[in-house]
Amino acid sequence: MGFSITSNYAGEHAGQYIAAALKSSKSMEFLTVLENVKYKRNITKVATSGLIVDATCDFTDAGTLTLTERVLNPKELQINVDLCKKDLLADWQAAQMRAGASNNGMSADFTAFVISHLADTVADHVETNIWDGNSSNAGQFDGINLNLNGDGTSVEVDAQGGAGTAFTNANIDENLAKVTENIPSAVYTKEDLYIYMSVSSYRLYLENQAALGYERLYNMGDGFKPMYNGINIAVLPGMVDNGLIAAQTSNLFFGTDLISDHAEIRMLDMSALDGSDNIRVVVRFTGGTQHAQGGDIVRVN
Repeated sequence: MGFSITSNYAGEHAGQYIAAALKSSKSMEFLTVLENVKYKRNITKVATSGLIVDATCDFTDAGTLTLTERVLNPKELQINVDLCKKDLLADWQAAQMRAGASNNGMSADFTAFVISHLADTVADHVETNIWDGNSSNAGQFDGINLNLNGDGTSVEVDAQGGAGTAFTNANIDENLAKVTENIPSAVYTKEDLYIYMSVSSYRLYLENQAALGYERLYNMGDGFKPMYNGINIAVLPGMVDNGLIAAQTSNLFFGTDLISDHAEIRMLDMSALDGSDNIRVVVRFTGGTQHAQGGDIVRVN
């Protein structure tokens, strides 16, 4: 075909491409993202009680300060795939013509173009794993639900009708009420508090509210923000159905390493090796989740 490409990116150079793919995950907007977690990261939560007392001339130890630590261990993941240049080149060349004509658009870097084809796959996979991943499964890291299962301090509430009962447009309002009424008072007024729900659950909620005649739902413009009892709702494709979580974004973490050699992109043109018209692509990255304080998180399922 007369077109050859071999590239090798590692560390920060690979990180810019991997970061773009990871941040395409919708959930990243509603978590605290740690971008330089090499092997593990201790997530520390500070709780205080009775520290402030009446002033005196003496030093009198008072109150308590409790540090709670949980460990975020990102898992190394990879993509190994052969891509045919013939399938990509026409689209890339067309993109370059459009970019040249309008002076904006896709970069002339063919590597970036190929990675963009994989970005949606990476983002969708990470989106699902953030909530329902299990590192015991190949290609997955531990998600938030699995971490909460092993915590023992999160506020666990059975769904309306009993644990495991499917959400419907008739009971979704009751399930949301169960979340809000169990949020600790110290957390309820925090600006970064969200109710996390799946797209399917949100659809049920809209049906419920529309049936009750809430007029705003028929005229949702760009400024519309879904809320329940004053709490913002985060509607996320990766969130599991028939489950709700209330938590602060500052209490939920996604960790990765975009700087070290754990972040790597290799593109090897196979034409000189086996005469094929394929590009062999290797992408390596890390990912993992953790929370800080389980007692501040409410989960209904």
